[in-house]
Amino acid sequence: MNKNIIFKVIFFTSTLFISSCGSTDSDSSGGLSGSVKVDGSSTVFPITEAVAEEYGKVEKNVRVTVGVSGTGGGFKKFCKGETDVNDASRPIKSKEIKVCEENNIEYVELPVAYDGLSVVLNKDNDWVDYLTVKELNSIWKFGSKIKLWSDVRKEWPKKPIKLYGPGTDSGTFDYFKEAIIGKKNKIRADFTKSEDDNVLVNGVSGSKYAMAFFGFAYYKENMNKLKVAPIDGGNGAVSPTEETINNGTYIPLSRPIFIYVSKNSYGKEQVNSFIQYYLDNAPKLVGEVGYIPLSNSLSKKAMDAHKNKITGKWN
Repeated sequence: MNKNIIFKVIFFTSTLFISSCGSTDSDSSGGLSGSVKVDGSSTVFPITEAVAEEYGKVEKNVRVTVGVSGTGGGFKKFCKGETDVNDASRPIKSKEIKVCEENNIEYVELPVAYDGLSVVLNKDNDWVDYLTVKELNSIWKFGSKIKLWSDVRKEWPKKPIKLYGPGTDSGTFDYFKEAIIGKKNKIRADFTKSEDDNVLVNGVSGSKYAMAFFGFAYYKENMNKLKVAPIDGGNGAVSPTEETINNGTYIPLSRPIFIYVSKNSYGKEQVNSFIQYYLDNAPKLVGEVGYIPLSNSLSKKAMDAHKNKITGKWN
């Protein structure tokens, strides 16, 4: 499978043309046809893209389109009934639930993997051995007085910190803000924002004094260019790895990531088929693109929610 996932997002609209589009759910040969429209999180995109590629080998007459407009941007479309599935790197918000209700959109919320937000630094950064949650808060909070690395720890360089992060429509942005700054507090605005994680990777790899945060898969894919900062959440410094994200010791930046399926779209045979394929194959494909498979118990819970079309929040 092509590992240069993010590069591909730059050159096309993140749409997979898996096969020709049909207007019905089955063709004359008895196979499925039609389309499945997905949009949302850039974090979940690599998983959904991988699933869609493999699904296209099985159902050649189903067209799956996968957009990347961020979790929030995706929910704007999803809650208006414009898409069948929304990729989400955070749970749906109350205001989004309200819009869905106004448009008679019920949804099935399905966790598909674990992710660990990674705080990344330039490869040549030789002074940061770890960062505490308190230090991250002091750097990223609204009104922060920290401008130089030496403002964090006096023995660090007297050089400006160059900050990068996801845009405000990103679920990763929301999760980081809530975990580090607090749900009701604001994050500083003077950092370079992008919904394209490749921009963040290039920004940090090109500046010795830079810092960014994004999903673990993007760090893993670019670990030859970046250095990850272990995070001390109160029990000692821990680096994000498959093991620490899965067992919950990488705190507070471990999280489940989701897909949301419109209950109305479940009436389309090809959507139901695609979601079944997604859940059946996610444990294998999730690992291939750098994420952490769900535990067996959580995977079963997701499968039950799909089979029984259980609407609303899973937890």
